[in-house]
Amino acid sequence: MQVAATLRYARISPQKCRLMADAIRGKNVDEAIKTLTFAPQKSAQIVKKLLESAIANAEHNHGADIDELKVATIEVNEAPTFRRFRARAKGRGTRIIKRNSHITIRLGDE
Repeated sequence: MQVAATLRYARISPQKCRLMADAIRGKNVDEAIKTLTFAPQKSAQIVKKLLESAIANAEHNHGADIDELKVATIEVNEAPTFRRFRARAKGRGTRIIKRNSHITIRLGDE
């Protein structure tokens, strides 16, 4: 059995978010939550909230035992970016790219 939770258009770059995704991939749910709780990165809080949502989905929708769940897969893909302009010297402007992420977590019990 696999249960998924998805967060779309998260306001963090995929490169930064993949660091936390790599840290919890394949771990038990308890270990993953402990890792994310004490990590100082912004992405840790975002991924932790999504992981708790996936756990709630497994418990409520499928009646899964939480102690047996593991992080089967976690994907961080690029979402559409926000493009802004910043004023520069001599009347010019440069582009600022604000990257977004789509995050998907799948939990499995095997």
